[in-house]
Amino acid sequence: MLTGWRLALSKCFLIPQRYILGIMGFFAIVNAYTMRVSLSLAITEMVVPLKATDYYDPDACIPEKSNVSISAIKDQSTLYNWDEKTQGLILSSFYWGYILTHLPGGVLAEKFGGKYSLGLGILSTAIFTLITPWVIIGTGGNWKALVALRFIEGLGEGTTYPALTALLAKWVPLKERATIGSLVYAGSQFGTILSNSISGALIRQTEDWASVFYFFGGLGVVWFILWVLLCYSDPNSHPFISDKEKEYLNKELASVSSDKLPIPWKAILTSVPVWALVITQVGHDWGFFTMVTDLPKYMKDVLKFNVSQNGVWSSVPYIVMWLTSLGSGWLCDFLVRKNIMSLTFSRKFFTSIASMGPAIFILIASYVGCDRMLAVAMFTIAMGLMGCYYCGMKINALDLSPNFAGTLMAIINGLGATSGIVTPYLAGALTEDHTLIQWRLVFWITFGVFAVTNMVYLIFGTGKEQSWNNPEFNSKTRNVTGDKSEMGNGNSIRDYEEEGKTKI
Repeated sequence: MLTGWRLALSKCFLIPQRYILGIMGFFAIVNAYTMRVSLSLAITEMVVPLKATDYYDPDACIPEKSNVSISAIKDQSTLYNWDEKTQGLILSSFYWGYILTHLPGGVLAEKFGGKYSLGLGILSTAIFTLITPWVIIGTGGNWKALVALRFIEGLGEGTTYPALTALLAKWVPLKERATIGSLVYAGSQFGTILSNSISGALIRQTEDWASVFYFFGGLGVVWFILWVLLCYSDPNSHPFISDKEKEYLNKELASVSSDKLPIPWKAILTSVPVWALVITQVGHDWGFFTMVTDLPKYMKDVLKFNVSQNGVWSSVPYIVMWLTSLGSGWLCDFLVRKNIMSLTFSRKFFTSIASMGPAIFILIASYVGCDRMLAVAMFTIAMGLMGCYYCGMKINALDLSPNFAGTLMAIINGLGATSGIVTPYLAGALTEDHTLIQWRLVFWITFGVFAVTNMVYLIFGTGKEQSWNNPEFNSKTRNVTGDKSEMGNGNSIRDYEEEGKTKI
């Protein structure tokens, strides 16, 4: 029972604590992405601008007079001669560290709670973002120093998704999972929107790329302070949650154990649905990271937008993606709740929209010529459809195992993030001459990755809770061969087929 100041404090909140956690989780990812993505646009103004004579593209768009390649930076000594491959390495180096802390972050979140695993990860990223200009300028533009710094930033941010998934498993009932999950994970689009739009305006106004890192690093510190004050790892440890909400969540989340369970590593690592999610995550991240890290470069190199226009038009696709992710999350919950779609079918349906829609429209964008607004429209439709991922495969780890959702997300998101290592470098290596034909090849490769990974999910994906999520599963010796309790744990393709993979 709540007494005294706790009761009074609980009444100060007009919305339930699980929604406050969802909102703060949303802003956690917003901050994570603003700090991650800010370099993607800033780097277009950190390098010495190319002259028209430096390369030849017969398909090149003719820039408007206001868009002629003139640096927006006042202090020209802070511009550096980094070629496309070097820029690709810089942009990908974040993900070298990012994938390493996913699994430790998930395990720590499940063992000690997600509050500080998430909070300290964002705080460390914020601090290293703040010192980025000092490192670059202090080393005279040594790109290796920037690579090392971005690697360390990635280490801090790698805990974000595993910790948040562990928190959602403790706080969000099944009937609200797609809605709140989509809200939280949609922070990636909103963060990209803010990063691109604000970065372009800041650089234009201050004539200094360093302002971007100071601004977004500062916001990360502010978020951490609010997070520590407002959010907790689970309902039972929350000091001012109402008794009514606590009782409701304890009832709805009865399948989520409050005990610190041993992780069933063998069952997880041999689970077909888990590996289907890993492969699908690779496909999603390949397309998403291609756009996040390289769309600003495409806007500048091919479509010839200046920095402020680049910031605005690079943001528009993510505005639509954010709105789509919220709307599709609500629609998915509605369709499942009304038994119009089964859980498994809904996950596959929305994932397919989010895979093949972007694959097709990103490719079309490279064939519209120099019609800048039509190209932006195609990118916008592509990224808008990608918003359906979040109520599809992104929250699927919660379906498979609420008890080990943090660990699952660590494996799935961590391995998926290897795309973030490959795509920036690959795009840089394939577009050394900045030509439209070279960029078109990048988009064709993206199309192929989307198509193959989505097919894997359609065949092997499922929304069924796996038997190894049950605490009793972990206490069994399982010495008896063919124990029926193991059925559906995804240990082999044969097990999965017996479970009924065609049932949707």
